[in-house]
Amino acid sequence: MTYTATQLGNHITALLYVEGGSLSIRSLAKSLSVEEDVIISALDMLSARLNGTGLILIRTDREATLAAGQEETELLREEYSRELGVEIGEAGLEVIAIIAYRDGVSKSEIDYIRGVNTASTLRTLLARGLVQRTPVNAREFSYHPTTELLAHLGVRTRNELPHYDTISKNVREIVAAGDSDTIFHGNTEPNTTHSA
Repeated sequence: MTYTATQLGNHITALLYVEGGSLSIRSLAKSLSVEEDVIISALDMLSARLNGTGLILIRTDREATLAAGQEETELLREEYSRELGVEIGEAGLEVIAIIAYRDGVSKSEIDYIRGVNTASTLRTLLARGLVQRTPVNAREFSYHPTTELLAHLGVRTRNELPHYDTISKNVREIVAAGDSDTIFHGNTEPNTTHSA
């Protein structure tokens, strides 16, 4: 496939963004159906293009990733410090329960079950390494418990969680039916006007 330099840079940026971590030059080449030397040239151009945007491209001989620029890193460090200083609280425990009992749940599903926007809670749990996310598509992620979370809960696998089969089945049915009135808040309609 033939791309312009701008298109190739945009596609690489999107792939790295969705990955949320490093991608090898080989996997980028494979995803975009181009040769590795084309990816290397595109990364050179992309690195220059990102100057002054708040993002930088970090590279080794084999892989690349997006990261915050030097000034932005300090800002983010302060933000994460604030979030890590906040107790997980009831909202965090509810989100943990949903993710633990329904591995691969999306943010929109969590929001619907809880009846509130859970963006800030998810950020806190991600920052603490209790949950992880994987891309579903360019706009959405699925959330999963980490081994650290399972260790905190005192189980080796999710199947060892109390009443796992029953609760996970109920959560799946609630999401499938679009019915949140049997869990947490007693709402029949989601209210996503505030964050928790």
